[in-house]
Amino acid sequence: MEAWARKHLSPLLDPLVGALARAGVSPNALTFAGFVINVVAGALIAIGQPFWGGVVMATLGMPFDAVDGAVARKLGKQTKFGAFFDATLDRLAEGALLAGLGYYFAARGDALSVVVTFAALVGSFMVSYARARAEGLGLECRVGLFSRFGRFLLLVAGLLLSPVFPVSLVILVWALAILTAYTTLERIVHVYRETQDVQRKT
Repeated sequence: MEAWARKHLSPLLDPLVGALARAGVSPNALTFAGFVINVVAGALIAIGQPFWGGVVMATLGMPFDAVDGAVARKLGKQTKFGAFFDATLDRLAEGALLAGLGYYFAARGDALSVVVTFAALVGSFMVSYARARAEGLGLECRVGLFSRFGRFLLLVAGLLLSPVFPVSLVILVWALAILTAYTTLERIVHVYRETQDVQRKT
C-alpha cells in the first residue's frame, strides 16, 4: 500500500515539497510539526470531536507526514538522525491518536472498545517494531497487509464517517486490532523464512 501511495499520491505533493525546499524549511521541523498536528487530532478525538480530529489528520497531519522525507531528499539532508527522529515521532503520534480514541470510549463507558483500542495500539507498535528489529538484523521486512499508511487511512475514514455512522469508530478499532495482529504475524513468518534461507545457504 505504501508503494502505491508513493507512486500515485506523491506527485500531488510535489509542488508543496518544492516550495518548502526553496524556503529552506528543515525536514526535522516538518516532522515535529506533523507530530504536533496529530497530537491535536488525538486531543480533539478525546474531547468528543472525532470528525474534526479526522479533518485535522486528513488535511494537515498526513500531508506533513508525507513531505518531510521528500524535502530531506530534495535538499540532500537525509541523515540517520532524521530517519530515527521521524520513526520515533511517528510512533508517538500514532499513540496519541489511539490514546484519544481510548479516552473517547472510556468517557462513554465502553470498556470493551477501550480494551480493543489498546490491542490496536499494541498491534500498531508491533508492526513497526517487527520491521525495525528485522532491519537491525540486516533483513528486509516491508511485507504485510497493513502498513502505517493503511492504518492512517483507516483511522481517517472511521473518524470522518463518525457523525453519520457512529459505530464506525467501534468497527475502526476492531479492524485495526485484527489487521495489525495479522500483519505482525506476516512479518514474523517472513523473517523466519528469511533466516532459514540464510542458514541453509551457510
